[in-house]
Amino acid sequence: MNRNWRVVVSSAGPPLGLLLVVLAGWQIASWWFDWPEFLMPAPTDVATAIANDGDRLLAATLRTGLAALAGFGTSLIVGVLIAVIFSQSRLVRSSCYPYAIFLQTVPIIAIAPLIITWFGTGFPSVVLVTVIISLFPIIASTTSGLLVIDEELLELFRLYRASRWQVLRKLRLPHSIPFLVTGARTSSGMAVIGAIVGEFFVGHTTTHYGLGHLVLITSQHLKTANLFAAVIASALLGIALFGVVTWTGSTLLARWGSGVEE
Repeated sequence: MNRNWRVVVSSAGPPLGLLLVVLAGWQIASWWFDWPEFLMPAPTDVATAIANDGDRLLAATLRTGLAALAGFGTSLIVGVLIAVIFSQSRLVRSSCYPYAIFLQTVPIIAIAPLIITWFGTGFPSVVLVTVIISLFPIIASTTSGLLVIDEELLELFRLYRASRWQVLRKLRLPHSIPFLVTGARTSSGMAVIGAIVGEFFVGHTTTHYGLGHLVLITSQHLKTANLFAAVIASALLGIALFGVVTWTGSTLLARWGSGVEE
C-alpha cells in the first residue's frame, strides 16, 4: 500500500505542484494589474462562480458526459465492426476507407445545418456529432491491428486448414486488442470534444443544455468567470473519461498478455 501511495504521489506531485504555482502567479498578477473581471478573472472569481453556479454547472457536465459516453460507446462498436469488415475484404477496404478519412476531415460546422434538418436539435444530434468526430481513430487503429499479422502465424493457421472465421477469432481479433486500446484512448478525448462541439451547433434546447452551450452563452454575456468554470469542467470531464478508458485498456492488455503467455 505504501509503495502504491508513493507511486501516486510521484506521478501526481509534479503536475499538482505546477498547477499551484500557475494559480498563485495568476492570482498575484490579477491583484497587481487589476484586470477587469470580464477580461481576465482571478482564480478566486472563478472559484466563486463555481460555488454560485454549481448546480447548473454539474447538470451541464453530466449531460455532456452522457453524450460523450454514448458517442464513444457507439464509435467503439461501429468502429470495430467496420474494421473487421475492412480486414476481410480488400475491395471493401480500398473502396470505403477514403470515406472514413473524409468523415474525420469534414468540418462539423459545414454539416451542422444538415444534421439539424434531418435530426433536429438536442441530445441525439449531439451524440451523432460525437460519433462523427470520434469514430475514425477506432477504425484506423483496429484495422491496422487486424491486418498487421506475422506471416509465419498466418502460414501456421493455413497449415492446419483454419477457416477464415477461425483466423479472425483466434488470431486477428486477439492481435488487434493493443491497437484497439490505443485507438480508444484517442477516441475518448475526441468524444468529449465532439460532445462540446455538437452542443455548440446542434445541442441547444430551451430547458437542458450541456457544457458546450454553457460556454457559448457565458461568452456571449461576458461572464468570463463562469466561462472559465465551464472550461475547467470540460477539461476535468475529458481527463476523467480518458483515465477510465486508459485504466480499462491497461486491465484488458494485462489479461491479454497473461493469455498470450499461457
